[in-house]
Amino acid sequence: GRKSHRIAQAGMQLVHEERRIFGSLSVEENILLAGITAPKRWPLDRIYEMFPRLKERRSNRGTELSGGEQQMLAIARALVRDPKIVLLDEPFEGLAPVIVHDLVKACRELAAAGQTIVLVEQNLAATLALASRIYIINNGHIVHDGPARELKAQPELLQRYLGV
Repeated sequence: GRKSHRIAQAGMQLVHEERRIFGSLSVEENILLAGITAPKRWPLDRIYEMFPRLKERRSNRGTELSGGEQQMLAIARALVRDPKIVLLDEPFEGLAPVIVHDLVKACRELAAAGQTIVLVEQNLAATLALASRIYIINNGHIVHDGPARELKAQPELLQRYLGV
């Protein structure tokens, strides 16, 4: 029931499924604008180290980016605010496998550095490659929760819950 800006101030950042970047602004303007009210911000160099492609495209407008680049920018906009928790809503949807691989790698690096990530995703392979804990939701109900390694080690669970 809290207002969006209060949730953001508490340290939670949502990366929407639709990305919601500003198409008329450059990559760098998008990032700087996102961090303008953050009490603590990541420096641009840190963002560009995580997403070198964004550095290459920093003067390009949001509408000039590929889908994968737009997703990187959407994640960068969240990270620049130095969040406690990042919520990723379908971040891999519609992206080429090579881009998904790069995004999974970036998320792994974030997690290894202590960043909490909540991932809502239907791409099972990408989810299992990234997640430490899995919740399977069917028709609004949690039908399974446990360590990701449990699902990897017991394919019958994948068959039971996902038909995989």
